[in-house]
Amino acid sequence: MSKSEQLDLDDVDYRILKELCADGRASDVWLGEKINLSSTAVARRRKSLEERQAVLSYSANLNMPLLGYSVVVFVAIELSSQNEKALIEFEREVVKCPSVSYCGFVSGDTDFLIMLHVKSFQDYDRVYRSELSTLPHVAKIRSSFVMRQVMSQDPPPIVFQDPAG
Repeated sequence: MSKSEQLDLDDVDYRILKELCADGRASDVWLGEKINLSSTAVARRRKSLEERQAVLSYSANLNMPLLGYSVVVFVAIELSSQNEKALIEFEREVVKCPSVSYCGFVSGDTDFLIMLHVKSFQDYDRVYRSELSTLPHVAKIRSSFVMRQVMSQDPPPIVFQDPAG
């Protein structure tokens, strides 16, 4: 299946996905009780959702400030060249940066958008010097510090609003 294709999911699949997003550790028995389906049917559907890659993995949502990473930084990276070699070399190296939690190739006046979680402004200075500034083909680095998180939803609620549409 190509990335542009959309899975054919029904209302029950979406109800299972919604519950798994709320609690990825939910048992098939609990899910069945929650959505009024047998645990066997839930297990079969969950396995199908996993095999069709609607569910990529299960993970824990960590409290980053409680773990000492209270500063979120969005970093816009502009490369000196956008040729394929430069893009490949940058992408190969950015995935090795231990402070990067997200990196996407974007449109507009920048090439890549990165999200970092750091302990402090001083920690960001360290990350800037030891990780970001050493990436290949970087021409410009622009950083924006999150002053206050207004909301964060993954996935966004729209995914479950109109499954048929």
